[in-house]
Parts: sequence; structure tokens; C-alpha cells
Amino acid sequence: MNARPDARRPDALRDITFETGIQRHVAGSVLVKWGQTHVLCAATFEDRVPGHRLQSGGGWLTAEYAMLPGATQERQKRERPNVSGRTAEIQRLIGRSLRAVINLDQIGPRTLWIDCDVIQADGGTRCASITAAYVASVLAIRAAGLKLNPPPVAAVSVGIVKGQALLDLCYVEDSTADVDLNYVATPSGIVEVQGTAEGKPFPRPRLDTLLDLGQAACTTLFELQARALDAAAGR
Repeated sequence: MNARPDARRPDALRDITFETGIQRHVAGSVLVKWGQTHVLCAATFEDRVPGHRLQSGGGWLTAEYAMLPGATQERQKRERPNVSGRTAEIQRLIGRSLRAVINLDQIGPRTLWIDCDVIQADGGTRCASITAAYVASVLAIRAAGLKLNPPPVAAVSVGIVKGQALLDLCYVEDSTADVDLNYVATPSGIVEVQGTAEGKPFPRPRLDTLLDLGQAACTTLFELQARALDAAAGR
């Protein structure tokens, strides 16, 4: 067994905490600390919808993602006026993941904006964003008085590093992985799988191993999300 940088077991998540109510003017805000990856997520309702939802009677959900200049060892340049292809892809992933569990027809003619800003990055920023964005979204839904109780959605990275299947890759592991995969799921099934072999193809049994690691981890993440929401409700 190869030693991990932080001495975790191959199937262990990093330490994860959620702090809610971070932003005074936002109904749903969460700071997730996922190991050394820290992401601030905010959920805000806007009383209008995009053109393709005007006649639907329902609403929309969309996401924006950014890595702040001081998030990595080398300063990240601000992406303006246009975002990079990577950022656009992550924004779409966050939006798809949340739309999988939030019934847009029941939120009325409004848009739920999800803003995810990476304060510090050490791998798994998109997975941390999705997982925290769910918590922020539920807080915003509660604040708006909507009678919705969306099931949880969470995400986690898995991969193969030096021939070993690992859960929740930090940056050092992610940057040297033979296989890199992001797993998004709800309690009832898979929402999305993004994975690739960085070099040689890998056999189907290894994929099954990675999917099992991801699903087990998401079950733990669902529990952490529920605790964060319960704590917020009790304040």
C-alpha cells in the first residue's frame, strides 16, 4: 500500500466541515472546508427567469464558479470578461447536479443563482462546490418559504494513483493520477460521472471499484449535509 500525503486510508475522505450563515446579505451561504480545499458557496433567488423558461410557469437554476487569485500557489488571474473552458465546464456541472434534485416547476418564476468561489484549492474543488451548493440551496429555499424538500446531491473525486484506487484525491494525487474521476450522486442513483485515463486504458473492474468508493463516500457526505442543515435550523 502506497502512503498518501496526509496518511489517510485509501478509502478515507479528508476532514470536512460546513459553516453556514457566512454572508449577511445572502439567504443561503456556506463555507466548506474540505481538507485544504476551501470553497464559499452562496444561493440567491432572483425574481426573473431566462427566455426559455418564460412560458413554463416555473423557475431556473444556474451556477457560477471562480477560483480567487490567492487560491493556488501561483496567483490565478481573474477571468474577465470571459471565463475559461474549464470554468465554464465546472459551472455547467454544478448547475446540472443541483437541477437533478430541485424541482424547478415548484420554485415559481424565479432563478436560483449558485455562486461558488474557491478561496483555497488542494484538489476536488468542483466536488466541494457541488456538495456545499446543495446545503446553500436548501437554506435559500427555506428562507424563501418554499415547500420543497429536495433530496441531497453530493460529489467526490476518486482515482487510481500508482496502481492504487483512492478516494478524495488531494492536488498532489490528482496531478499524478493514472485515472481521474468525479462522481456525483443522490441517495437514489448516479447523477454524473466524469472520468478519464490519463495514459493507458484501465479495465472495467477498476471502474466498478472507483464507483463503489464514490457511492460509499457520498452516503457519508449526505449525512454531513443533513447535520449542517439541522444545525442551521436550530440556530
